[in-house]
Amino acid sequence: MKKILLAGIAMMLISASSFAQKYALIDMDYILKKIPQYEMANEQLDQISKRWQSEVEALAAEAESMYKQYQADMVFLTADQKTAKENAIVAKEKEVQDLRLKYFGPEGELYQKRNSLVGHIQDDIYNAVKEIAERNNYSMVIDRSSAESIIFASPKIDISKEVLSKLGY
Repeated sequence: MKKILLAGIAMMLISASSFAQKYALIDMDYILKKIPQYEMANEQLDQISKRWQSEVEALAAEAESMYKQYQADMVFLTADQKTAKENAIVAKEKEVQDLRLKYFGPEGELYQKRNSLVGHIQDDIYNAVKEIAERNNYSMVIDRSSAESIIFASPKIDISKEVLSKLGY
């Protein structure tokens, strides 16, 4: 009877351990800082973004100036002139919104430029992480730089350096 009970307990322990999952962590911030092309791409994106932002701000200032001029001249304008100026101001504000959306919208030029400059780097990192995870039978790889709920994680399960090594850095 004892042998059957011990065999049953042993089987339960073996089956419980077979369901154990392995996890690993990466630190994307650390990885990306070690990749020179990523840093250069970010600098280029910052310059483009600043240039486009100043363009949008200049157009917005022009709309603001038109509005202030309209307010100052309003008492001297006829109803038709008021309507024409109001329409011009609304058109200028719409132009500002359209330009902002064109450059900074969800599918805007900045997004597309970021994808063209940084997309292949992110794909390479993803493929390296995937290959390491499959080779080592990791059930999950978590990015510790974006997972704010991780309070503590053993450095033993951080594979960031292995990912960099796989990428050749």
